[in-house]
Amino acid sequence: MIPNYQEKLQATRILTRTDSANKDFKVLVAALDEELKIRDGDDHLFYAALNKTAILKHAVVAYENGLPAGCGAVRVHSGSSMEVKRMYVLPEKRGKGIASAILRQLENWCLELGADRCILETGRNQPEAIAMYKKSGYRIIPNYGKYAGAENSVCFEKILIS
Repeated sequence: MIPNYQEKLQATRILTRTDSANKDFKVLVAALDEELKIRDGDDHLFYAALNKTAILKHAVVAYENGLPAGCGAVRVHSGSSMEVKRMYVLPEKRGKGIASAILRQLENWCLELGADRCILETGRNQPEAIAMYKKSGYRIIPNYGKYAGAENSVCFEKILIS
């Protein structure tokens, strides 16, 4: 039996656990920042200051056919909560489930690290991300930390179950 196209794509996808020093992660985050400059407009400097990647110990890079296609990371937030950061998929790779696969890998890693909750912030100008997080079981919560009062921010949480 010949596998269908979607199965073939998934068979060539590799998710690699790494950290923010990974060169492919850095390239993808630079592309994310360029896109966010446009989406965030005047708010970009505020958000850029909150998204430094120099010390992210837990990052995932997705490769498709050997080429970097997307990334994401988590960092300790407080107690047993981890914060999802720097989620991005190249525009030409979107709609293939790559972001969802990265997010699941990050959630599994969080569970392995003893976390029981993930939180995250995304922008109102990122409707695709908002839809993906809702589809992935995240629920909207009040804006937390430095995002409190930020009108462009939408914050989410998901209780992790092993």
